[in-house]
Order: sequence, then C-alpha cells, then structure tokens
Amino acid sequence: MVTMPSAVRGAAGANLPVVRDHNAALVLDLVRGADGISRVELAGRTGLTAQAITKIVNRLRDDGLVTEAGRSGDTGGKPRTLLRLDPAARHAVGVHLDRADATVVRTDLSGRAVARRHVPYGMSAGPQQALDAVVDAVRAVLADAGDTGRMLGVGIACPGPLDHGTGVLHRVTGLPAWDGFPLRAVAAQRLGAPVILDKDTNAAALGECLSGAALPGSFAYVYHGPGLGAGLVLGGRVHRGRRTLAGEFGHQIIQLDGPVCACGNRGCLEALCRAAVDAGDVAGAARLVGIASANLVRLLDIEHIVVGGPVALAAAGRYSQEVAGAIDAHLPEPDRQRVGVTVTAAGADAVATGAAALMLAPLFDAVP
Repeated sequence: MVTMPSAVRGAAGANLPVVRDHNAALVLDLVRGADGISRVELAGRTGLTAQAITKIVNRLRDDGLVTEAGRSGDTGGKPRTLLRLDPAARHAVGVHLDRADATVVRTDLSGRAVARRHVPYGMSAGPQQALDAVVDAVRAVLADAGDTGRMLGVGIACPGPLDHGTGVLHRVTGLPAWDGFPLRAVAAQRLGAPVILDKDTNAAALGECLSGAALPGSFAYVYHGPGLGAGLVLGGRVHRGRRTLAGEFGHQIIQLDGPVCACGNRGCLEALCRAAVDAGDVAGAARLVGIASANLVRLLDIEHIVVGGPVALAAAGRYSQEVAGAIDAHLPEPDRQRVGVTVTAAGADAVATGAAALMLAPLFDAVP
C-alpha cells in the first residue's frame, strides 16, 4: 500500500507550522491510517522513544489534529489510551479547472469532500472569466465552513503542460490564452491563501494515495475525459519529471499513419480515442487505452492501473473490463496476473479531491 510519507514528498507551497518535523508528520500519518492507535504502538512502529512520542502527541493534541478516543480492550495489562485523527480539525479546498467547466470541493482532514460547487466556466472561457467564477465558488465552500482559520489552502489541478514548481501554465493544447499564465500566483493573490498548482492527473494520483486505497507502490491513474493523461506513482512517489511533463499518456504515438492530433502529430492515442468515442465506440476507446496501458506496464514496471474521468466513468464496469482485457492480451504470460485495474472510488470528483490533497499531503510528510 502507498503510504503518505513517500507518496507525497515534493509537494510545496503551504504554511503548516503544526507539523514541524518528519517525526511529527510520521506520527500523524500513522494516526490517520489507524482506527485508534496507542502511544505504545506509535513508539513501536516509529522507533521513537516513549518520551519523544509523548511530546509529539501532546503538540498534535494542542493543535487539535488528534483526539483521544477511548481505551483499548482488556489485553491482560493496563488499558491504553487510543488516539484518532480529528477530521474536522483542518480543511482544504480543491479546484479541478477543466476545459469546459470546473469543480470546487472542500475536504476535511481525511480527504473526504464535505462541500461542493460546480462552475459552468472552465479554461475555454479564458483566464479572467474562469478565475472570477472559481474564486466565487471557493468563497462559497469556505462560507459553508464557518471558521476559515482552519483552512490549509487551495490546490488547483488542470490540464498541462505546466510547471508545478513555478505555478505557470505552458502551451495547453487549444487554449493559447493560458500560455505563460502565472495561475498559482494570481489565484493566491485573489484568494489571499496558499495555493499549489499541479496537473489534473498528478493530483488525482495523489488523491488515490491519500484515500487509503490498497494500491501498490507503483501505479498509474489514467484520466479519460476531453483529453487523455496519466498520473504516475513510481516507487511510492508521485513522478512529475523535471519539467512536470511526465504522464503525457495521450500523446504516445500508436499508429504511424493515424489521424492528425491537436498536438500536431499523427496517430496519438488521444486522437484515436476521440475518434472512437465520437463514433459511439467507447469500448473500442477503452481497448486502445488498455493497449497504451500495457506499454506503461512494460516500460515502467507498474503494478496497477486506476481509471477515471468522465468517459471512463460513464460506463465504468465495461470500460475497466476492456482495459484489463487489452492489458492481458498484450503482456507476456508471467506479467498478466500481477496487473490490477480498478475504477477510482472518488468518482467524478477524483481530480478535485486530489487537488485538495495537494494541501493536505504536507501534514503527513515534513516538507521544507
């Protein structure tokens, strides 16, 4: 299973004084993942001394992040006080800024969406109109929360290419008005809050890690919507690449004489899948995604594919079945049984809750 301390390392942008070092983040992550855990168990699992655990737990309690939740059952010794995460202690906002529209959610500390707004404007409306609508929606979900002092910040996820480090968008296909737009800086100024920007697929992959799903250390989140992309978790870490260009899944060329893609090349997976979907052949598009996913498995030695996005979710059972079948058909016998295919449990909000996870993740992993 992917654990937060390794899966989220590299997120940046939040001011989180409540977690001051790696040990505190490790303890908080263990509390988050358990349905009640004692100080003795925390010491045993971290290797920290009882005194160190007591200091960390006291600080986390003072900050309201953990609470005492009864005592352990009778095991022949003194009952131990159990600790649990308080999901209401903090919240984060996630924005899925897509081409046609946007989704804004507020999540609690566990990553569960507790408020949601749909925005009928997306990137195709241009930076000014899209941001105006998103800012209004963010303020609306925060108004529902009451105590805005508990907010960690806002994560924004959108199609790439973009620079995760600088928060600047690059040449998003078909959206020239966003080229070079400093989305993170502008959004932070408009909202008066910390902001992290990442690709939609990276955010969704991070959200899968935070969800507690039983996933291996290396998997891909494949998003099939207006475009195709993949968020990669390799060796327990979200892999963005030096320029945040990793995961351009839809632009692998799988037919040399295929149709022209919007990127300018011929035979891209995205162009072939779009043609299949337009013709009403979603199953055929899913098989193409499965073939491309088999390429990922062979290239990166990943062990699982999570599928999401509106095209995949519209016929989730059939879609995942076709993807799994195509993977099996294109892998050698020893590899077939070890590659799992599942549909994201987060449904249509997977990218938005993943964007909120960009802000939550540093709490569970000390980030400079």
